[in-house]
Amino acid sequence: MVRAAVLGRRAAACLWGLAVPVLAQPAPAPAAPASPPALQRADCPPVATPIDPAAIPQALREARDHGLLWRVEQGGRTSWLYGTVHAARRDWMLPGPTVLAAVQGSDRIALELDLLDPAVGAALQAAMRNPPGAAPLPPDLARRLAAQIDAACADPGLAALRPELQVASLVVMAARRDGIDPAYGIDLVLAGMARGLRKPVVSLESVELQVRALASDDPRETAAAVASGLEQLESSAARDALGTLARAWADGRANLLESYGQWCDCLHTLEEREGFERLVVGRNPGLARSIAAQHRAGHRVFAAVGALHMVGPQGLPALLARQGFRVERVQWPASPAAAPARGAPPSR
Repeated sequence: MVRAAVLGRRAAACLWGLAVPVLAQPAPAPAAPASPPALQRADCPPVATPIDPAAIPQALREARDHGLLWRVEQGGRTSWLYGTVHAARRDWMLPGPTVLAAVQGSDRIALELDLLDPAVGAALQAAMRNPPGAAPLPPDLARRLAAQIDAACADPGLAALRPELQVASLVVMAARRDGIDPAYGIDLVLAGMARGLRKPVVSLESVELQVRALASDDPRETAAAVASGLEQLESSAARDALGTLARAWADGRANLLESYGQWCDCLHTLEEREGFERLVVGRNPGLARSIAAQHRAGHRVFAAVGALHMVGPQGLPALLARQGFRVERVQWPASPAAAPARGAPPSR
């Protein structure tokens, strides 16, 4: 990633919830004694509800495959590339039989960041907090940001983060009223599943790289980024783009993801297009190197990365193919019942 200072500001705001990992939330702040909990208000988005652990075996049997999966082979070993979304619907959370077989057939899971790793979580919390002495936002922006936090019924602790990251968190929550919630993010499910299967989880990127991409120490740049993000939230553009992307992911529509710039309402200027290239495509060589290094170290890797990183001539499948890997897109079976329970999924 690159510093927020060089990103197209409107493009960066629109992409925050789409191209970067779900950002860790701070611990809830105590509510004022006279105020009811924010999430109990009638106008709040639906509260995310976990799947009952006792119901998971049956839910897995009924789960459908979603997303985009590639088989990657080199040196007699098979690894996997899986395009994810960082906010999803509850009934998309659990992997279908083809994806589950690939996870089970791997010996480690590789994510952009392992948000369930306590060390990663602690580093994120520290890096995301607004540093002492940081210049305050201009009053109008501060008022608009507070209004969006209130409208989203967000955790009050959100206000302790850097302003750009407050907006980033709001963007990734923008489609909760449509049932698309970061609590159901596919990366988090995979991180938890890996632990249940006793498989190691590795982070493909660093906390520092992720936070540097979104936060600036220049008050003017911070104000510009927050203003652009608020425009996306106030106009519903963030909600619309996140919903379209999530549905494209669920249907495995790589062509729609590849044409993101035509429908996201966020890449109108040269600066915005260059910012998108740096934020998404610019990260891909580093991600590809990390995945290739894991495979060449003798591992069978299930690498799960945001779906926008998978498409186009500079996407991860294309980059790994140019490194000598044999890469094939996997086709979902016609129905969950037709999928193999074990072993390698079919390919197209």
